[in-house]
Amino acid sequence: MRILVIEDNPDILANVMDYLQLKGFTVDCARDGVSGLHLAVTQPFDLILLDIMLPGMDGYQLCERLRQDACVATPIIMLTARDALDDRVRGLRTGADDYLIKPFALSELVARIEAVLRRSHGELKRHLQVADLHYDLDTLEVTRADQTLRLNPLALKLLAILMQKSPAVVRRDALEEALWGEDPPDSDSLRSHIHQLRQAVDKPFERALLQTVHGIGYRLSDRADV
Repeated sequence: MRILVIEDNPDILANVMDYLQLKGFTVDCARDGVSGLHLAVTQPFDLILLDIMLPGMDGYQLCERLRQDACVATPIIMLTARDALDDRVRGLRTGADDYLIKPFALSELVARIEAVLRRSHGELKRHLQVADLHYDLDTLEVTRADQTLRLNPLALKLLAILMQKSPAVVRRDALEEALWGEDPPDSDSLRSHIHQLRQAVDKPFERALLQTVHGIGYRLSDRADV
């Protein structure tokens, strides 16, 4: 399970990340709202821990942008010292799934993460679907029209990103960063991997799902006009 922690307090951030990693989670972080928004819309996460009082963009604004503009459905738990009823209600209404008041016990944080993931993923099982294309993130099984598709590890990662963002367009630079970090290979590498993925996902079937948006990036969708 991969968690994004968006928190500007260095002590809280370090404690939360260390504890979650000890519990077996993969953890990424951002220290301001703008960086957090960028990570949340360009990379796949199972859950987001979101502080409200952030530089650049506060947690309420970030949550609204994720839900309304980016159509990101990743579960969100807000972390904040603001404990007034109006603050809690506002957080939930902007799209948060849970709300935890600071200071909190790290054991309670993990219990809330597990509870939210159970509700959103069905006992932590994760399954992606676009049209008749299915991807089980736990077993790494990919099928289309009940036919099993054989994909290498990088193609699986690429497919997961595109399916999680579907039907949104994922920019080329965002895909390259997600696949290779800050040191991507030459400019033709992504195009080559997209071609290989298209050969597996689309070529044997009547309808194409993997679409190129020229000059921008790629998307998975069963509608040409999305």
